[in-house]
Amino acid sequence: MRTFVRPAAFFGWSLSAALLLGLATSASSPAADAPKSVVAITIDEAKKDPDFAIQGEYEGDLGGQDGKQKWGLQVIALGEGKFHAVAYSGGLPGAGWDKEKKVEVDGNAKDGVATFSGEHGSAAIKNGVAVVTSPKGEPLGEMKKVERKSPTLGKQPLAGAVVLFDGKSGDAFTDPKKFVDGLMSQGITSKQKFQDFSLHMEFLLSYMPAARGQGRANSGCYMQGRYEVQILDSFGLSGEHNECGGIYTISKPDTNMCLPPLQWQTYDVDYTAAKFDAAGKKTANARITVLHNGVKIHNNLELPKATTASPLQEGVEPGPIYLQDHGNPIRFRNIWLVEKK
Repeated sequence: MRTFVRPAAFFGWSLSAALLLGLATSASSPAADAPKSVVAITIDEAKKDPDFAIQGEYEGDLGGQDGKQKWGLQVIALGEGKFHAVAYSGGLPGAGWDKEKKVEVDGNAKDGVATFSGEHGSAAIKNGVAVVTSPKGEPLGEMKKVERKSPTLGKQPLAGAVVLFDGKSGDAFTDPKKFVDGLMSQGITSKQKFQDFSLHMEFLLSYMPAARGQGRANSGCYMQGRYEVQILDSFGLSGEHNECGGIYTISKPDTNMCLPPLQWQTYDVDYTAAKFDAAGKKTANARITVLHNGVKIHNNLELPKATTASPLQEGVEPGPIYLQDHGNPIRFRNIWLVEKK
């Protein structure tokens, strides 16, 4: 199951930290009463669910007489009007968060308004604005909805690049039928195989508010079919090895840079294959550097083994780019790489 951990207490925080909101909430647990299933791979489909308009990222300055501080907020839709919110002091992950102060709280929505309440204050989200007040009803400020975009979104192939997918056909993959409306779906393997390379790819997570854990927009990008960079709707989670940006079973990302579902995201990967001697004995592990939405989340990380469930085991032979089918709809575009000689 997708689990959320709430801190037991918060010490030495300004009133603005109470924003989101305090230590208690009247909302039910995410695991209670399974919500109706919603699976949307387009904005038009997702808009049929009123919760989609509320989920997402917010930013604003909050505080009382002790001064204001910038905060970021991620609101995760959990189905049928249930939400989980995570607030970050200093700003959103990768955009100011100090990686120390974080507040988590549950909430509910009714008639287009999501409310979060605790002993230190309350917040109401409507029409893309979160209005935050103190326990006495004094205003602490507003947070407005934002839509961040990766700085490498739409990056064009470099000179000499191998273009695997440019929106024109799926012929570079073993299952070209996955090409629909200018996009590729999950479950594809490149026909061409590679050793060392730098890869750019863009992906879109489906909106699945009722799903939990590994069942929520799950896929993966495998270097040489051997080492998986996880793809998952882990928006608002802590960032683990089996969440978006994690190297499955090997390393969690330095920062969870997962954006909300149905926003295009990027992976920019520098990959060096493992080395083997003439007898086939491994002499050096593979290494990987990963930027998720332009933020470095793995820096020259050593890969001591093939990741769990990889279609290929480690070996001297080159391998393909493999985009996993885990049963959830994912879309891909703008996939290309530059081989390193």
